[in-house]
Amino acid sequence: MKALVFPGQGSQFVGMGKELYDSRKDVKDLMESANDILGFDILTLMFKGTDEDLKKTEVTQPSIFIHSVAMLKTVNGLGAAMVAGHSLGEFSALVANGVLSFEDGLRLVSARAKAMQEACDAHPSSMAAILGLPDEKVEEICASTDGIVVPANYNCPGQLVISGETSAVEAACEKMKAAGAKRALMLPVNGAFHSPLMQPAQEKLAAAIEKTKFRNAMIPVYQNITTTAITDPEEIKQNLIKQLTGPVKWTQSVQNMVKDGAKTFIEVGPGKTLQGLIKKISSEAIITSAL
Repeated sequence: MKALVFPGQGSQFVGMGKELYDSRKDVKDLMESANDILGFDILTLMFKGTDEDLKKTEVTQPSIFIHSVAMLKTVNGLGAAMVAGHSLGEFSALVANGVLSFEDGLRLVSARAKAMQEACDAHPSSMAAILGLPDEKVEEICASTDGIVVPANYNCPGQLVISGETSAVEAACEKMKAAGAKRALMLPVNGAFHSPLMQPAQEKLAAAIEKTKFRNAMIPVYQNITTTAITDPEEIKQNLIKQLTGPVKWTQSVQNMVKDGAKTFIEVGPGKTLQGLIKKISSEAIITSAL
């Protein structure tokens, strides 16, 4: 079985999608429609902007979504039996399995990005990468630390990102080091994604999702919150909303996909981040990029 997987924030780069734009008319038409949907020239930022331009959440998230769906056109499904996306990538996955149109997906991604940026601005906070500790130990330390700090991204065995109030994240990092973590590294983000501090953004995303048409899934999506195969549109909606304040359980999602028969994982979108993570999750998986 083949699985399509879609990357999230952090995989962007200047020039992303330009080669596809120049080589295929269907991709060019799709990408140019994004400018009209968003109301600003995102393609110029993607193709010729600066790293700083692309780091802005309201630019980063739509850019990665556009690039991923453009690349999806080149693979035409590849006979995939399942899809999954890392955080933001879940929206690209839902275009791949027919639940969302490109236009509706882009509008939701834009609304999500703006809401997340507003939440970050209202409550400056942080994230940190913890390497070399069992998930259970990271969870235990977060639970025993004063303030808001929670596991946010279960990326692969031995790599977990925590998220929350800056003082709580810093305190937890010191405890992680004392417990034997190889690294406890503060990340260059001004926001606590996938934590309770995203509650205001969650409410805005929920309102946008309720106005959007979700279709029946052609193939299941393994969602970040449940880690299991989901096809019901109403359940998919609720899981997308929960994802903003809940953890991205990527390790567990990939493990379940393998258990359910996935042999080949094809990353669709910018970069190769997910390919590296999947290699660490499953030694048997065949891993490749769409292009």
